[in-house]
Amino acid sequence: MKKIKAIWELLRLEHGVMIAIAILIGSLIALKGEGFPAFDKFILTFFTALFLEASTFALNDYYDLEIDKKNKRTDRPLVRGDITPKSALYLFFILFPLGIICSFFVNIACFIIALITALLAIVYDAKMKKIKLLGNFYIAYVMAIPFIFGGAAVLGKDVLFFEIDPAIYIVAFIAFFAGSGREIMKDVMDFKGDSKTGVRSFPKYIGNRKSNILAGIFFLIAIVLSFLPFVMKQYQIYYLNYSYLLLVFITDIMLLSTSFQLIFKKKPNLKLYRSFTLFAIFVGLLAFLVPILLLIIRGG
Repeated sequence: MKKIKAIWELLRLEHGVMIAIAILIGSLIALKGEGFPAFDKFILTFFTALFLEASTFALNDYYDLEIDKKNKRTDRPLVRGDITPKSALYLFFILFPLGIICSFFVNIACFIIALITALLAIVYDAKMKKIKLLGNFYIAYVMAIPFIFGGAAVLGKDVLFFEIDPAIYIVAFIAFFAGSGREIMKDVMDFKGDSKTGVRSFPKYIGNRKSNILAGIFFLIAIVLSFLPFVMKQYQIYYLNYSYLLLVFITDIMLLSTSFQLIFKKKPNLKLYRSFTLFAIFVGLLAFLVPILLLIIRGG
């Protein structure tokens, strides 16, 4: 049981599930409430997300082992010694190609998106992590791209170029800015250990206080963007949709309270608010998912 728990913690499988939900939302938005994606495509996109997410997290912890030790990250199984670094590498080499193969059987557009994202993940784990000024926005990109991937998943087999529904763009941008805020919070949390290993992050250049304020500003941008689907007709399903408004309002209250803590409090509880914002993002996913499901249930 302990080994299974350690593997789950290494691979962060809960993130894979959230990414799969984001992909499903992208697919459903692209279908405009006219039903669900084909079951085989849904399964393939789910395992693409799960395998690629899991493999890159395993590689991430392998490269981060010394930094995590300095930061006393006892939540990492490699730091605790529950899993060996060699085992983490084995998991990467098994799961990574499986994710790419799954994307190939969806369609060519998804294969290209998955391949580019996966290769960027390797560059990030191996090199970009030392330059967190860039790495933060890569992580935010990883939170945004599943919606685009989901929109591409409902295309024909050989379609490469496609038109994206505006709602897919807006949810992707919200995820990008919220993700950027969470990553900058993590930079502040890890600043001491990062400084010892030469990592270049926002706190190194502008200090912890201004970094927290910057993270708060990113959350505020996400909040502003979240209201656009409700007030603009081009977002169709979400326009004046009160089930969307209710769920996104809950998300925004959580993000707003986090922003106030980051902007006005000198030493906010970053560990608490990192978890808090992750739950807020999950509720935000539901805000985009529930209206579509209700539309499908009512028969369009």
